[in-house]
Amino acid sequence: MSLTTPGIQEGMTLKVVHLTRFLYHGEVLESHNEARLCPISDPLQRCASFDLKVTPAVKIITRRDFFLNRVDYFDVMEPHDALEVESTAVIETRAEMRGSIPEGLTLKSLDSRDVDVSVFEYQVESQLIQTPMEVMDEAIRVIGETVSHLWWDAVAIGRHVHATFAYVPGATDSRTPVTEALAARRGVCQDFANVMIAMCRSRGIPARYVSGYFYNGKTAADEIEASHAWVEVFVPGYGWKGFDPTHDREVDPRYIKLAVGRDYADVRPVGGRFLGKGTQDMVVEVRVRRMA
Repeated sequence: MSLTTPGIQEGMTLKVVHLTRFLYHGEVLESHNEARLCPISDPLQRCASFDLKVTPAVKIITRRDFFLNRVDYFDVMEPHDALEVESTAVIETRAEMRGSIPEGLTLKSLDSRDVDVSVFEYQVESQLIQTPMEVMDEAIRVIGETVSHLWWDAVAIGRHVHATFAYVPGATDSRTPVTEALAARRGVCQDFANVMIAMCRSRGIPARYVSGYFYNGKTAADEIEASHAWVEVFVPGYGWKGFDPTHDREVDPRYIKLAVGRDYADVRPVGGRFLGKGTQDMVVEVRVRRMA
């Protein structure tokens, strides 16, 4: 069995510039921030270089979070009315070399001693992704009462989300519940991913949220792009494998993975808190360009 949507099979070198600008309405006395902007290095990609610039200039402390994502922490401990966080990364992506997915992967295959216990973190509800009855009912309508194959059933769910949802920027935000997105049948990549994950988890299929970028190869030199999100499904004897319900395809070398987690709350590219009486506006500018 294979997907009909063609992908890119050769690796490439991509450069990403990601600028986040916070403009405060009223003076901010101090702010405490964290960034997950450094691309992951794994069998499908290598982060060749990474640079993080914060204005005002501050000391940056780097650690790994619970999900092993790199997190850069920084505090601005002086009054300021704006904050800029700019990352520049060069990533070498690679073609999938693991071969065919094993057959016969039912839920019982997750009982193998070779399956790391951390996988089960992605079978249950999380802060932003719940699995109420309406989600479970829809999953059953798509794949039936029984999971016949962890990966291909997940793909069927992802393709169902793609076919029944409309991509409508501004229709939702980062806090939109899965049930609301499911009822409205519209949203952006985050909503497509959230609904697919919720439906998978409702049937016991381990699925996690991925933040990153997608290189479309059609962007003009001065055109601004956006971050992207998709889903990874755990396949015993194979590992985590990505599917993008927004574009209806398996992940290929056009995708750059930043961070993984249970949902967006675990992988937010830039976030934090500030002390002050005002409010803030956030502007994000992303550029993904091919170098080779």
